[in-house]
Amino acid sequence: MKPVTLKQIAERLNMSVSTVSKALKDYPDIGVDTKKRVRDLARSLNYKPNSLAVNLRTNESKTVGLIIPEIVHHFFSNVIKGIVSRAEKKGYLVIILQSDESNELERKQIELLLNQRVDGIIISLANDTDQCDHIEGVFKQQIPLVMFDKVSKRIDCSKVVIDDRKAAYEATKHLIDKGCKRIAHFRGALTPLNSIDRFMGYRTALLDHGLEFDPSLVYICACDDRSFEEGKENAKKLLEDHRDVDGVFINTDLVAIGALTEFKNQGVRVPEDIKVVGFSNWFMSSVISPSLTTIDQPGFRMGETAFDQLFIEIETLKKGKDLIFKNIELETKLIERETTG
Repeated sequence: MKPVTLKQIAERLNMSVSTVSKALKDYPDIGVDTKKRVRDLARSLNYKPNSLAVNLRTNESKTVGLIIPEIVHHFFSNVIKGIVSRAEKKGYLVIILQSDESNELERKQIELLLNQRVDGIIISLANDTDQCDHIEGVFKQQIPLVMFDKVSKRIDCSKVVIDDRKAAYEATKHLIDKGCKRIAHFRGALTPLNSIDRFMGYRTALLDHGLEFDPSLVYICACDDRSFEEGKENAKKLLEDHRDVDGVFINTDLVAIGALTEFKNQGVRVPEDIKVVGFSNWFMSSVISPSLTTIDQPGFRMGETAFDQLFIEIETLKKGKDLIFKNIELETKLIERETTG
């Protein structure tokens, strides 16, 4: 069955199309009785406005694009929830795309969203994104873009982040305060800024507290889709190479859970023999045994904040005004549990 049109409603009521349109939009110059007749008939005929026609008329799509490295991930799933909750309140549809940590795919997805004429884009960069010319191309089309979590210093745009250095420093200091002298670090890939900052926070905390920084105690976990396995593998290497390590700061909770699994398999007691701190406060962190001490990363609030900033910029451009970019930093906190005693 074809969709009901304004013209059909107008013919049934012996009114003009303009009157029917104004009645549905609640114009003040249309009488109450007329509005009721129009709305009652529209409801009975299951009339739906032609969103494409409206969008062409207003030059808006009422859609925003979201590009994230991984959807099945506690942190990013919370970010999605935050973005969608805010978008729905403003009448926006969110197109969610997964880059799989691939710069090549990320570039194609940016092009796809521009072709879909989205009103704005929210993105967390892929691990191997170094050159950002495809991001600069978004601004050339007068489309606002907000970065979150994995961002680039090279791009001048609004960003929603945490202080990864400060959070990593706090995590490492917590291990030092618990008596650890030889602290390893399972870090993320080499390129992402948040991975670099967490490594720098770890290193600075050691040096500030008179402990030696030993590069051989740093292990790389670069594949997000193998986080648990890499946690196990690096824990095994750590025990083979440095049995004297008594603390580990780990880049994400899923990697940390993999490490805890390997420690248990090898009879290493946590926290008696080695203490562990993770990062993100994944829901599993509180239910595993021993429960994981971790840094709480506010994913839901980050998503809400990212959309709110994007909406401000969409409205700013609609008014013909220049954008004012913001660097919004959200607070983190350390959640102490059983893996640090």
